[in-house]
Amino acid sequence: MTFSLDALRRWPDIEAPDLVAADAADRLLLDESASARAAVDDGCLVVIGDGYGALTLGAAESGAHGIRTHQDPLTGERALSANAERFGLSREFTSLPLDAALVQGAQVVLLRLPRSLDALRDIAGLVAAHAAPEVVLYAGGRVKHMSLAMNDVLRERFGRLDVTHARQKSRVLVAREPHDGRDPEPRRETHGDLVVCAFGGAFAGTSIDIGTRFLLEHLPSDLSAVDEAIDFACGTGVVAASLARQHPGMRVYACDESAAAVASARATASANGVGDRVTVARDDMLSDRPGSSASFIALNPPFHSGSAVHEGIAPRMFADAARVLRSGGELWTVWNSGLRYRPALERLVGPTRQVARNAKFTVTVSTKR
Repeated sequence: MTFSLDALRRWPDIEAPDLVAADAADRLLLDESASARAAVDDGCLVVIGDGYGALTLGAAESGAHGIRTHQDPLTGERALSANAERFGLSREFTSLPLDAALVQGAQVVLLRLPRSLDALRDIAGLVAAHAAPEVVLYAGGRVKHMSLAMNDVLRERFGRLDVTHARQKSRVLVAREPHDGRDPEPRRETHGDLVVCAFGGAFAGTSIDIGTRFLLEHLPSDLSAVDEAIDFACGTGVVAASLARQHPGMRVYACDESAAAVASARATASANGVGDRVTVARDDMLSDRPGSSASFIALNPPFHSGSAVHEGIAPRMFADAARVLRSGGELWTVWNSGLRYRPALERLVGPTRQVARNAKFTVTVSTKR
């Protein structure tokens, strides 16, 4: 099959006519970096934040070999693999965690700019610490998602920063002369007696988002019959750590598709002394869990896929939670009241009742029929 950015798919992520797998920022990054990539040694090109494979496979199609790549969402990683298989490019790249091995000796790095400045700070520090001295970092994105603060973050770790002309509402920042690199470390913040740890890019960072706070306030106090709970879409692990702390006999399984969230949740569990009872996994939905295996699941579902808001994400999560719950098991969910998820919960899980509601959020419990 002939390679084309237009032929890339987002699967297994949400697919819809208005959601694309490659955009103008991907194309501009590939064009701006073309001459630099042509001179790179095999194994010295790194791609970070590739949505669904446009940058990795575009570079591979142009002749790059031994590409190292990191994508925070597991769905993006799986989409890259699926797209590579279709175009016969699976052998040209390796997916790696966001650590020193990813960027060691890199000569060119292509980066889709993250929305989070802390995530950008972690990446810039890592590249500056371990890439080749002559490395050139091409960091691009849609102008509407970029800010001058991103320039300032890159200047913390690079001596020279150039800015390209905008094209199709996209722009690329080009950073050279790395200095004062450092490996990412989780940030920490204490809320009462709970320590929250977060690497850059984890949703809500070291704060506790108001939806999670509302859910925690209304989870049942008596869970003596629950030997293992699931914190589904766990983020930084606030619910998982809280459940483990409040119920010393309970084990908790926490999962998220975000690599940054998983690393953060592990750090949060450890910081609160419950790391031995909290298992954290990177997973797409609950695919690693067998059916009818759980009696209690807590969920604060996301409503966005990347930067796109899409209402199809939560119902998929409700359906997978229903698959994993035993008959009579409970799904405790917090959601923005304007999204009106209750009919979907009734249909996909079972009888659903409202536990609490405030000006913005609703907490419900659904019993698996």
